[in-house]
Amino acid sequence: MALHNLTLAVVIPSYKAAASLPAVIKGIPDFIDHIVVVDDGSSDGTSDSARSVADPRITLLIHEKNQGVGGATLTGYKKACELGADILVKMDADGQMKPDLLPHLLKPILHGHAHYTKGNRFGDLTALQSMPPVRRLGNALHSLMTKLVSGYWNVFDVTNGYTALLAKTFCRLDSKAIARDYFFETSMLIELNIIGAKIVDVDMLPVYEGEKSHIRVHHIATRFPILLAKGVWRRFYLRYVLRDFGALTLCAVSGVPIFAFGVIYGASLWISPPHPGEPTPAGMVMFAALPIIIGFQLILTALILDVVFTPNRAPRDEA
Repeated sequence: MALHNLTLAVVIPSYKAAASLPAVIKGIPDFIDHIVVVDDGSSDGTSDSARSVADPRITLLIHEKNQGVGGATLTGYKKACELGADILVKMDADGQMKPDLLPHLLKPILHGHAHYTKGNRFGDLTALQSMPPVRRLGNALHSLMTKLVSGYWNVFDVTNGYTALLAKTFCRLDSKAIARDYFFETSMLIELNIIGAKIVDVDMLPVYEGEKSHIRVHHIATRFPILLAKGVWRRFYLRYVLRDFGALTLCAVSGVPIFAFGVIYGASLWISPPHPGEPTPAGMVMFAALPIIIGFQLILTALILDVVFTPNRAPRDEA
C-alpha cells in the first residue's frame, strides 16, 4: 500500500473480550503503526489478554468503569492522535472484522476521496443471507431511521463499526456531543454531517460466529427514539439554521407547523363534530385537509433537498 508517509492507528474498544482479543491483535497487518486497546471496564481479564500479545505497537488503556463502545472508542481516538496518527481505524474485539479488509477501507481516504469510510455488510446479497433474520430486519430499519437523522442517504449498514477516519476530521468534531453508548455510530454520522464530511461505504462480508451482544433491548426501546429526535434537531439547527439558512430551512420550519395544524384541527372535527349527527361542512373539512396536503408537500420537499445536500466534497477538493 502507498501510505504516503502517513501514520496509521487501529483502535480496539474491548469489553469482556479476553478470549477473542489476542487473535484480533495478531491479525493486524504490519503497515499499522499503533494498536490502541481500550479495556472498557471488563471483568474477565481482557487487559491481561492484551498484555499477553508481544507486539510493541500495543498501547493499553483501561477504564475503571464501563463507558460503552463510544466512550472507549473516543478514548482510543484521542490517544491515537497523541501518538501522531493521521488515520484512525476502529475494529471491534470480537473477531468479526477481518484485517484483510483494511487496505480496502483505507483506500478511499488515502486517495483523497473520503474523510470517513465504513464497512457495509449489505453489499453482497448472497452473503447477506448468512445474517440472522432478526438482525437483518433490525439493521434495515435502523439504517432507514439513521439516514433521516444523519442526512447520509447514500450509506448503508449504519451500525457497522468497522471504520476509518482522518485524524484531522476527528479533531473538527464536537466530541462532547458524540454518544458514549450504542448510539455511537449514529451519533458519529450526525456530527460528520454537520461539518460536511464525505463518507464512503466499503463492501464486506457479514461474519457471525456466536458472539454475544451487550446491548440491552429495553434501553434501545426507551432511549433510542429520544436520541434520534435529539440528533435530527441538532443536525437541522446547526447545519440548516446557523450555517446555511435556505430553501430547505424554509420548507421545514413552515411545513411542520402547517401539517401539525391540519392534523390537530382535523382530529378535533372528528372527535367533536360541530353538528353531531350531520355531515361536517365542506369548508371546515377543506380547512383541515389543505394544511395537511400543503404541509406534507413542504416536508417532502425538505427531505428531497436534504438528500440533494448529502455531503460529497472530498478532502482533495477542500481549500
